[in-house]
Amino acid sequence: LWKVLFHNDDKTTMEFVVFVLMQFYGHSTESSIEIMLKIHDTGIGLAGTYPREIAELKQEQTVSAARTQKFPLQVTIEADE
Repeated sequence: LWKVLFHNDDKTTMEFVVFVLMQFYGHSTESSIEIMLKIHDTGIGLAGTYPREIAELKQEQTVSAARTQKFPLQVTIEADE
């Protein structure tokens, strides 16, 4: 399994992060806000853990949506050990 990680930046809005977590990761509003605040407070947050192909797809979807909105959101995946 692979972790999908969001990285904090000074440009991507909190609202956009919450939207993406709900849209692409299936999180509730409350869960999305909790994750967004963790990203904001610690610099990184876990969006979800998936098989590699799904993690890569979600990473691509998220980054594509961010670029469409001109946000520099960085999303990485790493093996869940």
